[in-house]
Amino acid sequence: MPLRTLITALLLFVASLLQAEPISYSRDVQPILTAKCVACHACYDAPCQLNLGSAEGLQRGVSKVPVYDGGRTDEQATTRLFLDAHSEAAWRRKGFYSVLDTQGNQAALMTRMLKLGHAAPLAANAKLPAQLELSISRKNQCALPDEFASYAAKRPAEGMPFAVTGLEPQEYRTLQAWLAAGAPVEQQALQPSASEVAQIADWEALLNASGARASLVSRWLYEHLFIAHLYFTGGEPGHFFQLVRSRTPSGQPIDPIATRRPNDDPGNNFYYRLWPVQGVIVHKTHITYGLNAQKLARVNELFFSGNWTVAAVPGYGPTRRANPFATFAAIPAQARYQFMLDNAEYFVRTFIRGPVCRGQIATDVIRDQFWTLFQAPEQDLYITDAEFRAEATPLLAIPGQVAQLSNLPLVWGDYKDLRNQYEALRNEAYADVSPPGWSSIWTGNDNALLSVFRHYDSAAVDKGLIGAVPQTLWLLDYPLFERAYYQLVVNFDVFANVSHQAQTRMYFDLIRNGAEQNFLRLMPAQSRQALRDDWYQDSGQLKLWLSYPPLDTDTPSALGLDAQRPKQSFVSALLARYGRLNAKPDPINRCFNGSCYRHNISPQLQAVEQRLSRLSARPAASLKVIEQLPEATMLRIELANGQRQIYSLLRNRAHSNVAFMMGESLRYQPGLDDLTIFPGVLSSYPNFIFNLSAAEVPDFVVALEQSQDADSFEQITQRWGVRRSHPQFWYYFHDLSRYIEETEPLEYGVLDMNRYENL
Repeated sequence: MPLRTLITALLLFVASLLQAEPISYSRDVQPILTAKCVACHACYDAPCQLNLGSAEGLQRGVSKVPVYDGGRTDEQATTRLFLDAHSEAAWRRKGFYSVLDTQGNQAALMTRMLKLGHAAPLAANAKLPAQLELSISRKNQCALPDEFASYAAKRPAEGMPFAVTGLEPQEYRTLQAWLAAGAPVEQQALQPSASEVAQIADWEALLNASGARASLVSRWLYEHLFIAHLYFTGGEPGHFFQLVRSRTPSGQPIDPIATRRPNDDPGNNFYYRLWPVQGVIVHKTHITYGLNAQKLARVNELFFSGNWTVAAVPGYGPTRRANPFATFAAIPAQARYQFMLDNAEYFVRTFIRGPVCRGQIATDVIRDQFWTLFQAPEQDLYITDAEFRAEATPLLAIPGQVAQLSNLPLVWGDYKDLRNQYEALRNEAYADVSPPGWSSIWTGNDNALLSVFRHYDSAAVDKGLIGAVPQTLWLLDYPLFERAYYQLVVNFDVFANVSHQAQTRMYFDLIRNGAEQNFLRLMPAQSRQALRDDWYQDSGQLKLWLSYPPLDTDTPSALGLDAQRPKQSFVSALLARYGRLNAKPDPINRCFNGSCYRHNISPQLQAVEQRLSRLSARPAASLKVIEQLPEATMLRIELANGQRQIYSLLRNRAHSNVAFMMGESLRYQPGLDDLTIFPGVLSSYPNFIFNLSAAEVPDFVVALEQSQDADSFEQITQRWGVRRSHPQFWYYFHDLSRYIEETEPLEYGVLDMNRYENL
């Protein structure tokens, strides 16, 4: 037999064996779900709570009960994957129903949903029909197996994947064959490497050390790291861990204790353990924190180098939850604050990006773009003045522990009064010390200067001063920083009722106001009133009178700023003094000497950025297309050498004020909206993608500049837009994640498309 014939026969034989091989969930199925389903089906806001990022989520199935419900009067049972139930039977008892089981002579629900979607392909890159509800506030249509026929008759275009380019033929065949075979799932839990095991042992030894002092520090560290995706220096790519409380000690399988909050009582016998994060990493919940020998030494230096003592470890309960300053008073305040400053980007991300997947509670009380600074510990009276700290601590309690609707007005009034008493005490104390100067601003590392971008109900945090000079800046001291973290992360319960959510939101409004007040103290005294009036226009003046303390317009500032242009003067001086800390310089939006581009990039990209800069920092009154753009648009620029660059084009909505819970649209100032353009992916929730070559950028910019209405914008979208129906939608969408993986590998995760608009 000729050699070529023999090789061909062998290849055909091998191919037949491969075809006969059973479909593997981990090898064949989960990659398809990751590519085509996880972008919508992950985290708490997954439609019908169907989480397709892991075998556990798939087996849990679906529920008609939404997690996000701003109107519920009673808290609901928690349904956290991996925590609140550990078997299919347990999830069924919690009201979830299977998408994998056949129902008599009916195929599995997932089978039928995929078949419905496969039967209704979308027209290539066409705008979707208006009757398809795509907004994040859409009502879930969670058809039970016996309701599917009615669902399909009423919603023939709403199969899965929903309202997006569907599965490839081979993907569809693989999933249907797997489902037809009974949807077998093999469990493959992530296993730490040898290096990770050794470092885990070191950290668990520290966290589980004996003695009251060690117990209190470990408790504080746990409450500050429980939400993190922890990784180790020298660890395996893609390996992350979470800090949990377990019934079992180190060396034994982890048995997590599923308390409602991380500061609820775990019982008498528990151990802190590092538990591998299972399932697909999704960007919106991927808030990273690195562990290594240096961090371990830093913890020992901060918390155990002094001679402080603990008389008794505090208990748990609503009072302890309400005031972490009192609960952890024995731990030196300097140590607590410095630990947070060392990792300021992480901590700001935890409460701005959020422990949840919808951020209205936090985001509707902040501006669309602002910068955050921090007060130096040596200038923070809560750190340096024991008498002030003793007076202040009882006033720093935060609401939300008692969530009865009938008590809301009284509870809120009490906590607002406590806060304002604290502000009065603070103003009085700081009036007696030296005026604030440049030494008042912490400059310890590149976490010192942060930018926050809000995109309606989500937000992003990045190092460096990004964007044009914002309307507001924050100066966080330790009491503000810790309260923000505890109010929005530790104490926030996504499953709680409307009273808890309202208290959380209203108190964060006070925190934002406090951070603004702190910044204003850096401004010349005579300029503060005008600045604040600009931040609180119209109805904001009423809020100033109702809820906020008086503005300090007497205590001088030692910064020596131009009283006519104080904010601009401050930013210029800040960049001159602390430019080395500005991790991400931004010449596109803050252009000097006509060079509106980064200097360490190719001439072709420099030309691209120079052209894009024409769109930045211009009010919508002169750039009408802003009115048509969503909050977070991604520009994918293809270069002549085959590479590409991603830019985020962020719409910053202007508001007369952000002081109220309701009626945000009534406070829009659309003519003042502007754009920030920055290299990279600055959102977990892309709203739209434009794909164009570098050579087309001039035409693209001109088209945006000339666009005056929806019709002209439609032409732009038709030419360069990547709609949900684009044949290559998934390639372009996931290329955003690939870009993150290439530029910031630790931050890689699947992006969310629940907010991808139908432009």
